[in-house]
Amino acid sequence: MQDFEEKGMTMAKSNLRDLPDLKSLAQAGATLNVTVTPKAARDRVICEDDQIRVFVTAAPKHGKANQAVLQLLASCLGAAPSTLRLQQGQTARNKVFVYDP
Repeated sequence: MQDFEEKGMTMAKSNLRDLPDLKSLAQAGATLNVTVTPKAARDRVICEDDQIRVFVTAAPKHGKANQAVLQLLASCLGAAPSTLRLQQGQTARNKVFVYDP
């Protein structure tokens, strides 16, 4: 790190910032209604009222966007991605995930 600072360079930062804390929703059997926007400029999660909006940079091909959403939600919940299951909306923007530890 010191070598980078001496040369005036900085290390790349993660493009995940300001993720909301959704740990209160991490209860067995809880369902999460999510609206997904694929091919966004950056990955982010926004909570508005009872709706969770997830923006991912991944394209909706071969399940890549769904996997990216799963990873982001798991990070917000403070849980492993394997504890989330996509119950509804495999090819839709509106999805329902179930938390099952």
